Parts: sequence; C-alpha cells; structure tokens
Amino acid sequence: MQLLRIELFKIFKRPRTYISFGIITAITFVIQLAMLSDGKSFVGFALQGINEQFDIHGNILNGYLVAYIILQSLLIHIPLLVALVAGDMLAGEANIGTLRLLLTRPVRRSQLVLAKFSASFIYTVLLIIWLAVIALFLSLVLFGKGDMINLKSDAFVMLLQTDILWRYAMAFVFAVLAMTTIASMSLLLSAFADNSIGPIISTMGIVVVLTILSNLELPLFNLIKPYLFTTHIIGWKGFFDDPVPYAAILRSSGILVLYTIVFITATILYFNKKDIRS
Repeated sequence: MQLLRIELFKIFKRPRTYISFGIITAITFVIQLAMLSDGKSFVGFALQGINEQFDIHGNILNGYLVAYIILQSLLIHIPLLVALVAGDMLAGEANIGTLRLLLTRPVRRSQLVLAKFSASFIYTVLLIIWLAVIALFLSLVLFGKGDMINLKSDAFVMLLQTDILWRYAMAFVFAVLAMTTIASMSLLLSAFADNSIGPIISTMGIVVVLTILSNLELPLFNLIKPYLFTTHIIGWKGFFDDPVPYAAILRSSGILVLYTIVFITATILYFNKKDIRS
C-alpha cells in the first residue's frame, strides 16, 4: 500500500497526467457542440432510409444517443491517453536515474511492478469515470432523455430509455477492462525502454496495426482475428444490442483478462532479470 500511494503521488503530480482529462473534455465538448448546432440534420441523414419504412417520433437526438456517438469516437483514442502514463511508469524511472535508487529499498521487484500496474489501473478507472460523467451525464443534461436508436450496418436497434442506463454502466466497466489490457501492455514495453517516448509510440503502433488487422475482411486475417485483443476491446458495443450477446461479451472479457495476466507476468519475469546498473 505504501508503494501504491507513492506511485499514485508520482502520477498525479505530473502535469501530463491531466492532459488526458483535458483531451477527453475538449473532444466531448466539440461533439456536443456540433450536435447542438447541427445534430438534427445529422440524425435525419442517418435515419433517411429508416424513415421511409417506419414512422419515428420523439426526442431522437437525446443524451443517450449523443453519449454513444462520443464513446465511438473516443474509445479508439483512449489507448494513447492510457499509454501516456503507463508507458512512463518504468521507463521514466530509468530515464531520470531513480530506478536504481528505488530498488535499494527492501522491496521486491515484482512488488514494484504490481504497484505501478495498480496505479495505472486506478488512473485508467478515473479516466473512464470522467468520460462517463461528461459524455453521458452532461449529454443527458444538454439533450434530455429518450429512447435510443442504435444504427448498425445491417440493422437498427430501438432501446427504451428505461432499459439504457444499466447498459452504459456495463459498457463503462468493460471499457475499464479493455483499457487495463492496454495499460498492462504499455507497462511491459516500458520495462524494455529507458525513456517513455518509445513505449508510448510502440503501444499506439501495436494498437493501430492490430486494429487494422481486426477490421480487414481477408481469409488469412480471419484466422487470427479471434486471438487479437483489438478484436475484443470493442466488445462494449454488445451491451447496446437486443438481445445482449452475453456469451460473446464473456468470451471477449476472458481474452482481455488473459492478455493482461500474460503482459504483467512477462513484465515481472523480465524486470526481475533486468540489469539496472548501467
């Protein structure tokens, strides 16, 4: 606990930590402002084909729909914000020369890694909570409540407003799990580096490449898609289907947990043997 408190103090004393919260706030405000000024035209265009077959009334442009649009826009960028902190946890210590000093204390290296991972996890949770506050609750204040239409490529799902809030709660919990996997990978890369730039860029590079592979519809890549963690970090969308594909969500959750365990175990094994004297 003492190690964890120290690591949290290090995280939140750095100005760069608050850049992530500022970026999320800025992007959310921009999307909300755009929806306030021209959201009805956007919704009308999106529902153009549906309105020809169905007669839809009510507050379609509501806070639930706007929050969903924000989540789709932000959750693919949040890995970079997570990597800004997690990628600096070990590499930053090596860069400024405090890693050897830190390990002169009677602390096992595995304890240090777990403390840094726990601090990264807490930071990730706070980041997602902040996203929930400004993306969902602020959108509900600005746009009000109403039934939500989830437009998909081959269908649309109508969700009653009394059946939505719990879906968002579970989606945010799943987002924490997905971003924790990213944090654990970034921490692993941080163990190999002596400055934080490398792990941060490497994390985003890996996420971008694997995301492209996850979205390519080619027979070769279809074989490996089920095993890529980027295929499963968007599993939060399943909570907005009706019925909810619980089996697929549980499978994705299990794969993300497995990746996290593998990344943290690899970090501990490597860091335990790392030469920190040079």
